[in-house]
Amino acid sequence: MRRLGIILTDKGSKYAVSGAPVTSRAEIDAALADLKTDKNYAKATHNTWAALLPNGGLKADDGESGAGAVILRMLERENLTGHLVVVTRWYGGKKLGGDRFRHVQTCVRDYLSALS
Repeated sequence: MRRLGIILTDKGSKYAVSGAPVTSRAEIDAALADLKTDKNYAKATHNTWAALLPNGGLKADDGESGAGAVILRMLERENLTGHLVVVTRWYGGKKLGGDRFRHVQTCVRDYLSALS
């Protein structure tokens, strides 16, 4: 699992991005379990993720409604198959409204840039 760490902070919330190559749901589950062996990631408020596999896309919001779909759309646009991207958020106590989606996009863009 490749971890880029904290990408940005806003009103106390912190966002990080991680990812790994995957080919199946079992590999996704294993990568998520690996990520959560780090206590900081295990205690995070949200670990939203998406992966585009040869048989279709998979996503999970982990309580951050709509965030998994944002990640999946970005992976589809880039045609990045066989890769899991996880955006982690530690809630800072203040609601971010629509900014939370922009922050998810920023994290995914940074991860995609790091792959290049």
